[in-house]
Amino acid sequence: MITPALPLAHARPASSDESATAWALAARGGDAAAVDRFVRALHRDVIRYVAHLCADPQAVDDLAQDTFLRALGSLHRFEGRSSARAWLLAIARRAVADSIRHTAVRPRPADLPDWELAVERAQPCGLPGFDDGVALLELLAGLPDERREAFVLTQLLGLPYAEAAELSDCPVGTVRSRVNRARATLMALLAEAEAEARPPVAPAAAAA
Repeated sequence: MITPALPLAHARPASSDESATAWALAARGGDAAAVDRFVRALHRDVIRYVAHLCADPQAVDDLAQDTFLRALGSLHRFEGRSSARAWLLAIARRAVADSIRHTAVRPRPADLPDWELAVERAQPCGLPGFDDGVALLELLAGLPDERREAFVLTQLLGLPYAEAAELSDCPVGTVRSRVNRARATLMALLAEAEAEARPPVAPAAAAA
């Protein structure tokens, strides 16, 4: 049975962000092992975020790779004033924006029917209410872009509201409002999905 309840934000432990930031700073100094740990620690977050921002599922892997290439090329400017995760997601956002601008000036090829594959690869696991055939990403796809981004950043990636606001270039209150509206819409969609999944009630036998 599908429960019409949305996952609460699962913010990462501070130690996780601190570790990723420490690895980024060490990588800046030329530590090859730290580069590997930095990429491994944040690769899934970048994939999820890019998958939600990008209209082309075929480009997700390339955009994630571009994000890390940009980040590694800019590590000498990273000073740890924000978490490495917030810094990296900001780079991912610019990478997607640049890709969209580039695509807009040239003919777009026909869409390939591989959306399901991209959804499966980016689908978060273990979220209550989404384990009976209701794909969270499919529901999120119906949200306005700004609400979807706010929800992904805070509820799926666990970014603090202040960092999500900085990343989205808007006030914290706006992020909270977008998340609340997104949650309300998703709860309504879940309720509809649950009603559709419920087996029809057999009519009562006619009285003799």
